[in-house]
Amino acid sequence: MINRRTFLNQSGHGFGALALATMLHRESQAATSGVLKTLHHPPKAKRVVQLFMAGAASHIDLFDHKPMLDRHHGEPSDFGEHVEAFQNGLGPWMKSPFAFKPYGECGKMLSDVVQPLGDCVDEIAFVHNMVGKTGVHSQATYLQATGFQRPGFPGMGSWVSYGLGSENENLPTFVVLPDHRGFASNGPKNWGSAFLPASSQGTVIFPQRENPIDDLHAKADFVTAEGDRDGLNLLRELNGAFQANRPGDSRLESRIRSYELAAAMQLSAPEALDLSQEPLHVLKAYGIDRAGASYPDQINAPEEEEYFGRKCLIARRLLERGVRFVQIWSGNDNGFPRRNWDSHEDVKRDHGPLARGMARGAAALIRDLKDRGLLEDTIVHWTTEFGRMPSSQGGKGRDHNPYVFTNWLCGGGIQGGISYGPSDHWGYKPLDRAHPTQVYDIHATMLHLLGIDHTRLSVRHDGIDRRLTDVHGHVVTDLLT
Repeated sequence: MINRRTFLNQSGHGFGALALATMLHRESQAATSGVLKTLHHPPKAKRVVQLFMAGAASHIDLFDHKPMLDRHHGEPSDFGEHVEAFQNGLGPWMKSPFAFKPYGECGKMLSDVVQPLGDCVDEIAFVHNMVGKTGVHSQATYLQATGFQRPGFPGMGSWVSYGLGSENENLPTFVVLPDHRGFASNGPKNWGSAFLPASSQGTVIFPQRENPIDDLHAKADFVTAEGDRDGLNLLRELNGAFQANRPGDSRLESRIRSYELAAAMQLSAPEALDLSQEPLHVLKAYGIDRAGASYPDQINAPEEEEYFGRKCLIARRLLERGVRFVQIWSGNDNGFPRRNWDSHEDVKRDHGPLARGMARGAAALIRDLKDRGLLEDTIVHWTTEFGRMPSSQGGKGRDHNPYVFTNWLCGGGIQGGISYGPSDHWGYKPLDRAHPTQVYDIHATMLHLLGIDHTRLSVRHDGIDRRLTDVHGHVVTDLLT
């Protein structure tokens, strides 16, 4: 059997032949595994799908019901202490514009805009005492995505990719599905590899675009099979010269592997993104049975359902094909009219459509994973950069609240039907201020379920042993089955 380098050097049939040959030739386990050849303990999960709400979703309008706000709506807000607001969000107490009611055997109170998740609450663990470190979007997004509130650190998906490696060499290990309108705060830095190998960074896919993956297929008319052959011949010459002068340099091997992945993706990625073979009832469940519909300029629920649902269905298809970590974003960076969760002006206007789209897609994903036997070893994680204040801003909006917010998890060893770590009666801070939950704890818990001790997955960088959880974090055992 010829090795990859020999094959590249001898191939003369263009990238299509290379793609087919790579698809047929299964690499050895060592070639696709991560740095952890042996896991630290038996895992309960193999893969992760993370749902990130950009702009700061309001916990008290979605998942964290506060009857005190109902009773004291419109009264002057009195927090009993000095409050540092981000803007001018210390108006009167404001009840949620959405009604709450109980769902599931656990009786979890949910807002009516996330009603589809009511069918799944008995699978979900809600964490209501999350705290952040800042009310600035970019820093807070970095913290939740990478474990640090400044650039230059790998995203969680990169750490998982680096540690566990791939289950399928024909697709990336870590895939990112951004909002269809563009990137959230920080853009690709949220899922970059930083000081980890470049192969661990997230591969961005925009499913709704004509060209979902940049540069995967050449669009120019002048690109031909003959040109591909000439390019491969040139690569052979350059690789040979490089190898002759640097026999111990591993970068050539890495470069060849990157070309192989690109070649394999030419066949495997279009198939994974093709929803035409999905049955109608599945498309309806995800809210994407009206492809090609036109939408108004104003933010609206049908548009959010279609675009978020499409990403959720593609996430399921990627996960079942061996992708290790899929990150789905809802909301892009700041702008007007609002196209993210940063509802300073009007919570009902912005959160209503976004929440309905998110809830329908997320609920369909959870049910679909469960029906296919994948939920038991897949972690679904919902997060945002911080929460929103219980007091009003401008009468109908809410200011930033980094002092408490909500995450939820399900599948992959997570105990369903529970609410952990309550917030206080207003939803302003954790009820037990001395024992909040931080992003480090969520990351440590997720790594634990993947068979990784978060304190032992580290990389020496600039003289420091860096890890996803910095010097913090503990496994939240109350969330585990």
